[in-house]
Amino acid sequence: MAKCLELGAKKAVYFVADMASSAEPEKLVHFALEELGGLDFVVLNHDGSSPFEMWAGDMDHLRWLMQVNFFSYVALASVALPPLAESKGSLVVVSSLTGRVSTPFVAPYSATKFALEGFFGSLRHELVMQQKEISITLCFLGLIDTESAISKTKGKVTITAAPASEAALSIVKGGATRAQEIFYPWTVQMMFLFRDFFPDALIRSSYVNQTASA
Repeated sequence: MAKCLELGAKKAVYFVADMASSAEPEKLVHFALEELGGLDFVVLNHDGSSPFEMWAGDMDHLRWLMQVNFFSYVALASVALPPLAESKGSLVVVSSLTGRVSTPFVAPYSATKFALEGFFGSLRHELVMQQKEISITLCFLGLIDTESAISKTKGKVTITAAPASEAALSIVKGGATRAQEIFYPWTVQMMFLFRDFFPDALIRSSYVNQTASA
């Protein structure tokens, strides 16, 4: 918060919330409206922690992760839509390469990200049909050098992680320009364009251990 003020923000506030709770998303948006008086941009970028390993049938974890990574996104957006319609604002949804291309060791996480594109892509059509000037930007990120991502994938993949600061800048630019989609790094878009031509073995070749749990 201090950094935001240092960089020139007129006001910075925070609200501690558990996105595994079905009640917290609505409380968060109402808090923001009370503190800020309205909404111009809403960026959905929280993630539940998920192990980087082969699927072992943990349904409790899958349900929890779907609540955090998908249902809470929908709940937050749903409450935020009226003030965003009033301001003709922007909704930015941070997703992942694994939300459009299936890869090993992230089955629960990938499922939540695939769901984001399905829901928010459909919602974008509906907003246009209702003549509501709210932009929806879907952000597809590859491996980013956050502490959690590096610790989970270290020694397990041969992919080089991209800088988190540049990923953040891409997200901001995408929302500000009201882009429908942004891809970071650029190789993510290339994978999307040619994914139907990639043999599955090529995807698995980026993983150090293809036979055992990572």
